[in-house]
Amino acid sequence: MQEEEFLQGFIGLAGIGSFFVTYYFTKSLSLSTTVAISIIAIVIIVMVVNHNKKVERLKKSGIADIDKMDGVQFEKYLGHLFRSQGYDVTVTKATGDYGADLIIKKNVRKIVIQAKRYSKNVGIKAVQEAQASIAHYGASEAWVVSNSDYTEAACELAKSNQVRLINRESLIEMILQMNPNAAPTPKQVIEQLSTDNMICSRCGNKMVLRKGPKGEFYGCSSFPKCRNTSAV
Repeated sequence: MQEEEFLQGFIGLAGIGSFFVTYYFTKSLSLSTTVAISIIAIVIIVMVVNHNKKVERLKKSGIADIDKMDGVQFEKYLGHLFRSQGYDVTVTKATGDYGADLIIKKNVRKIVIQAKRYSKNVGIKAVQEAQASIAHYGASEAWVVSNSDYTEAACELAKSNQVRLINRESLIEMILQMNPNAAPTPKQVIEQLSTDNMICSRCGNKMVLRKGPKGEFYGCSSFPKCRNTSAV
């Protein structure tokens, strides 16, 4: 809303400004009006072109599909993303992960990562957990990766603790720089990990993706009544 109001104001100023500047030099009302209308038309065309480029950029990145992911799907996708960049990737277990969802390595560099698939800004807790996990995993640094942005407090704490924050815009840029054949798209990851059509062979209830001490698996949604599981 604020961006739209700014653009409307800019278009108005461009038209009014061009009208008065032209009239100042020419004293012609008709010419000044023509110039003002032309300037407004040009500005609108440029804005439309830029808007279309932005929309295409977002579409190409698949960020809309990432917004639909659950936490496990987001972690899985980030694993593919970092592998495409040459990192060795380990996904930590769901319980007792000590503040890290992923551990990535390249040469002697070891990084712990907090993955936050949020619909709102990520707060200070994620930074605290990421920073605390450095010592536990013997890492050299910590990152928090999100499809959203961060609160001001989170940004301030990250600066003082040398935690790298990768926000929505940075994530989009990372995805766009990736070789399109190096990893599955966000949509493909969702399809691969979707359990919408997976039914428990014992009780007929839906199977859901879970994480345990030995990694990811499919478990019956009626647990603990039904303890049926299936490998990923």
